[in-house]
Amino acid sequence: MTKLTLGSYPHMLGFEQLERVLERTAKGGNDGYPPFNIEQTSDFSYRITLAVAGFAEDDLSITVEDRQLVIRGRQSEDTGDRVFLHRGIAARQFQRSFVLAEGVDVGQAQMENGLLHVDLTRAQPESVVQTIKIKKG
Repeated sequence: MTKLTLGSYPHMLGFEQLERVLERTAKGGNDGYPPFNIEQTSDFSYRITLAVAGFAEDDLSITVEDRQLVIRGRQSEDTGDRVFLHRGIAARQFQRSFVLAEGVDVGQAQMENGLLHVDLTRAQPESVVQTIKIKKG
């Protein structure tokens, strides 16, 4: 079976970067933790919400790396005198990645009731028509 790539389509020029992003995303393999929602809050904005119960703001980091929004969580080790008879609340580290399209910017982030909200905005598209002049030979 032949693997089709965007380069296989002669009318799609300059999409090699998109193909690399799709391959990188497919290899990401997030394990489902922590669960998250993505909602569209307007025609040009989105909100990603992660369930991060038990994490403090200092335990979380949000970065944009090569057009990828990366959210990491790592709880500090509790070395107190606590003795757990049962530990059912996950305290493991995580990393969630979201590929951002060109023109999508990360706005503010806030914690609310164990949920981390990250707001994204997309630049409004400009209607551009370009006329190319033909040189006389």
